[in-house]
Amino acid sequence: MGTTEHIPLSEDAALVTALAGTAMAFSHCAEDEAERWLRALRLHGQVGTALQALGVGEAPLEGSGSASDVCDEPSSHPPLGEPALDRTVREAERRALERHAEAVGTADLLLALLDVYGDPMDHALESRGATRDEVIERLVAMGDHPELAGG
Repeated sequence: MGTTEHIPLSEDAALVTALAGTAMAFSHCAEDEAERWLRALRLHGQVGTALQALGVGEAPLEGSGSASDVCDEPSSHPPLGEPALDRTVREAERRALERHAEAVGTADLLLALLDVYGDPMDHALESRGATRDEVIERLVAMGDHPELAGG
């Protein structure tokens, strides 16, 4: 792929990216960044609908600890910052182009975030009572992303 193709972000994906991007400067670890992405995703687009249907709340469940507590854990990862934001958008664009979409959606962002952040994003979901598989299954069940069914 010699030249990089670009595809616009949907309104919801653009809003999520702007909210999370602004919050990155205040993050202390990758887990904190993942939490901030998840809070923005929870309120917008297809992923927001799926997360809310799964009962994913604004805050972690009792006993799961706050993001700042997670940053104090020896297993926490250093913040990924602006490069992770850029990588997430590029990966989401790639996914949207592969499915011949007209715009990057929040599902493209979520899948990109799962790749870019990995364990910290899984932890953010699990601290709210959901798993990546449950969210993907919900998106598939909503019928808008049958290509997710393969993983």
